[in-house]
Amino acid sequence: MTEDTAIRPLLGPPPVRHWPALDITGTDFDPVLAELMREGPISRIQLPHGEGWAWLVTRYDDVRMVTNDPRFTRAPITGRQVTRVAAHFQPRRGSLAFADQPDHNRLRGAVAPAFTRRGVERLRVLARDTLDEMVDALLADGPPADLTERVLEPFPLSVICDVMGVPAADREAMRAWTRRIVSPEGDAAATAEAKDGMYGWFTRTIRSRYGSTEEDVISLLGAAVGRGDISEEEAIGLAGPLQIGGEAVTANTGQMLFLLLTRPRLLERLRTDPAVRPRAIDELLRHIPHRSSVGLARIAQEDVDLHGVRISAGDAVYVSYLAANRDPGVFPDPERIDVDRTPNPHVAFGHGPHHCMGALLARMQTELLIDTLLDRLPDLRLAVPPEQVPWRRGTLIRGPRALPVTW
Repeated sequence: MTEDTAIRPLLGPPPVRHWPALDITGTDFDPVLAELMREGPISRIQLPHGEGWAWLVTRYDDVRMVTNDPRFTRAPITGRQVTRVAAHFQPRRGSLAFADQPDHNRLRGAVAPAFTRRGVERLRVLARDTLDEMVDALLADGPPADLTERVLEPFPLSVICDVMGVPAADREAMRAWTRRIVSPEGDAAATAEAKDGMYGWFTRTIRSRYGSTEEDVISLLGAAVGRGDISEEEAIGLAGPLQIGGEAVTANTGQMLFLLLTRPRLLERLRTDPAVRPRAIDELLRHIPHRSSVGLARIAQEDVDLHGVRISAGDAVYVSYLAANRDPGVFPDPERIDVDRTPNPHVAFGHGPHHCMGALLARMQTELLIDTLLDRLPDLRLAVPPEQVPWRRGTLIRGPRALPVTW
């Protein structure tokens, strides 16, 4: 994938483009990212926080190359204030997000059994029963209702607590900590307090499960610490992001349902042809702008020449999965939602070693939500005009803050 500079001379670096934090409502694509995609395959960007500038790679093949190339690593990010979207950047040791090989495989291996196909399918019946109970209550109370509050938020939280092994008595506290950590409205002190509460709980609970033979994540972590495979600090650093990860399912399914409820023909196709739903979910995952801006950077460990531009050792590099999923060279007519698109090699769950560990779990929950809501509420519709649906503001993960529906 490296350009042959003997054939193609190196070009001067492109100008640094400021990429402000935008409050984009609905499922509109980020206009700054769209401009950067049109301008070329590699750009330089400056984000609202941190220092300096970073490279941005947007084309599908380049995104896959960078995310799977050991010359671009995550661990050095923890010691730098790279230009970034998030105001508060305090990485915790043990987090998979910042681990490189061989530590990445060692840490991931400690909890991998809970996220295998077998581990996820083991939870499907319990998850379906939980969802049915929530929909039963929704139907009993009658319309209208906020689907986010009644189903889309509590269902993924319940499922991730089952996966993690959080007892029923502690789930409300876990929900409160999660909300405060992901909320854009809390200041640094409030966020730190919530993290202290959550990580303190994990510390106590992991210590209580040394030697455990159970299959939930906290028990797996306790057993791994007990065997000496990972440290206690690493176990705690693993647990937090996994617990918070259920928040993405809430936002993503909220976007998907908003799209379906504002596209009657698409909604009718899914209602009357259940066989198309798996393909439709892939297409919606490809299409939705599931995050604001970009995620975590990588640091080049050596000089890399790409498209006639030199990325120097030590430079920060971002990839955009959102842009890769709209690459017209891979996805013809990328702005159109095409549930018959095949193949559909989207990278909504990432690529390479940092491919989302919870992808199978998220997919299972999404399938259950789409199937259950379309089948049990066949006349589900928005209770307000689309422009009145409130959206999250200032968040890293995009989605409706509420989804008012009736039936």
